Amino acid sequence: MGCYSFPADFLWGAATAAFQVEGYPQADGAGVSNWDHFCHQPGRIVNDHTGDVSANQYHRYKDDVKLMKWLGLKAYRMSISWSRIFPEGTGRINEKGLQYYQNLVDELLANDIQPWITLFHWDLPQTLEDRWGGWRSKDTARAFGDYAGLIAERLSDRVTHFFTVNEIVCFTDAGYGSGIFAPGLKLDRKTVNQTIHNACLAHGYAVQNLRAHARQPLKIGIVENSPACVPILETAEHIAAAKTAYRDKEANRLTLMQEGRYPEPWLREVGPDAPEYTEEELNIISAPTDFVGLNLYAPEYIMADPEAPRGYREVPKSAGHPRMNTDWLYFGPEILYWAPRFCHELWQPKELYITENGCAGQDKLQPDGEVYDTERVLYLREYLRAMHRTVSDGIPLKGYFVWSLLDNFEWASGYDKRFGIVYVNYQTLERTPKLSAKFYRETIAQNAVV
Repeated sequence: MGCYSFPADFLWGAATAAFQVEGYPQADGAGVSNWDHFCHQPGRIVNDHTGDVSANQYHRYKDDVKLMKWLGLKAYRMSISWSRIFPEGTGRINEKGLQYYQNLVDELLANDIQPWITLFHWDLPQTLEDRWGGWRSKDTARAFGDYAGLIAERLSDRVTHFFTVNEIVCFTDAGYGSGIFAPGLKLDRKTVNQTIHNACLAHGYAVQNLRAHARQPLKIGIVENSPACVPILETAEHIAAAKTAYRDKEANRLTLMQEGRYPEPWLREVGPDAPEYTEEELNIISAPTDFVGLNLYAPEYIMADPEAPRGYREVPKSAGHPRMNTDWLYFGPEILYWAPRFCHELWQPKELYITENGCAGQDKLQPDGEVYDTERVLYLREYLRAMHRTVSDGIPLKGYFVWSLLDNFEWASGYDKRFGIVYVNYQTLERTPKLSAKFYRETIAQNAVV
């Protein structure tokens, strides 16, 4: 155990997203979000599930905070639903929506749990999709900046850590390119690249407005589902290749934000499909931040290849490579070392956090009232051991948020996939801590991988 101890100030947390756990998305005067709209279209979501009730944290947040207290969490990463605050996306403020988040924040603080707020976790006010084309428009980016400013005015007296947006590629490329996520469109590549640029711009406007309206000094960052590029062998050539691949794959997101420019190889590659932008926008996008959050799940193995255009290629995974209970979630604990290392070496962010990490499991409530999710315990134990290597190497990785606190609405998969360390009975909404919750609780208590 002593071999895997963490620094005394290491931040142990859990993460959720508003649309996935809250339920009742139109309660108390809230507006319709694009995900609310999307999942009521037949055939979009597995079994036509919706977020109408979900885990109902909207009404059960006090019980969930008690669970967090039992776990020993030091922090809770939660998101705010934009359409609860601005039902039309801009203009009129819904005070009841704001009150819900103020109440949740107060409950967390009363239990010595730090609220870490994500301003946008994919649920866009549907009115902005209808009015401007959603993320196709820079007007949406500006409106997001205004929304961020209001949240700073109302919550920054109690909340000091904010993330702007979560996983840009998921609500842009998957929403406007492949169409598997809201709003479910399949548009041309240039338009998709423009949505990605506009989302990066929204991040920049949010950073500006959070700082401008803050009631005390804030720490602000971005959350990216970074490509988890892993050298196929730990040799100098493969490590260098994986690092190059990491920067290339983040070219129009983290690389852009951290360096303030699109890399020339990427611009050459996309050619006429590059987004429209100005130098002023690049300056806004690259406004200094205080930390980077990395959502990490599955590896991408990279090998050096002098014959390849950029000197590397991705190694396909074998048919027998172990996976968790999701097609895409290949097992690869070493990602919690290599992604933070490459991010640190390339851009030297002041602090790094693992803002999501976890897996779906074949979770069943047993007759004895327990959920023995041994595969998730295996997953978490090995990933946390890899993360310990990161901390031991002096990389400024300061905390970890398990995904997720609760079973919840897993986007296009509906309720078919369970990622929580706490089991939710979707008929009764009763919560049952799984074996993984007990493992995580003990890890936090000992501040070491157990």
